[in-house]
Amino acid sequence: MDNAFVLDFLSRLAANNNTAWMQEHRAEYVRARDSFATLVAEVLRQATPLAPELAGLTPTQAMFRLHKNDRSQTDPEPYKRRFGSGLVPGGRHALQAGYFLALSPGGHSWLRAGRFTPTPPELAAIRQEIHYSSAEFHRLLAAPELLLHFPKGLDMSAEQLTRPPRGYAADDPELPWLKLKSFGVGRLFSDEEVLGPGFISSVVAGIAAARPWVDFLNTALENT
Repeated sequence: MDNAFVLDFLSRLAANNNTAWMQEHRAEYVRARDSFATLVAEVLRQATPLAPELAGLTPTQAMFRLHKNDRSQTDPEPYKRRFGSGLVPGGRHALQAGYFLALSPGGHSWLRAGRFTPTPPELAAIRQEIHYSSAEFHRLLAAPELLLHFPKGLDMSAEQLTRPPRGYAADDPELPWLKLKSFGVGRLFSDEEVLGPGFISSVVAGIAAARPWVDFLNTALENT
């Protein structure tokens, strides 16, 4: 793997985000994509003993396309500015909580853990689990090991409802969390960290620390 080349390629892509440039530099894109795939494979190899549910997952199943599928009319860029992967049993689009690793230059590489933009039935199930198991929910998010790797804890800046969800009272003590539409923790890596010798170990340790939180969400999602 060559993380330096991946970051360099993505930096140049950000300055030339158009189809003509990509066609001209396709060989470099393939090299960067393959290097990222090697990184994902090594993360999976090291993480699977700590998270056995990831066994059998391949980089091909995990990696997202660089080409944007949901570009709006006001977005002139056809390509994302990152290589991303979803380390989720069943692959990147599986309807489960999992771990998400991305490389992006300028200190924008990240590891996230949780269930992001869940479907309405999933949202209902997660909210019910928070309501029924609030003590466990807060215990997991306050776990020292989780906060060591994800110091900001649950991302409260995620999109949320302006009113209580249907079926929940306005004075429900869990309302700040029940109104969320995504449930995840995350951390950024500087370019120096991505290029350093301990990067994969940091990612794997983050996955291990977040596993109890991810398991909590997947317990909620079992019957959706």
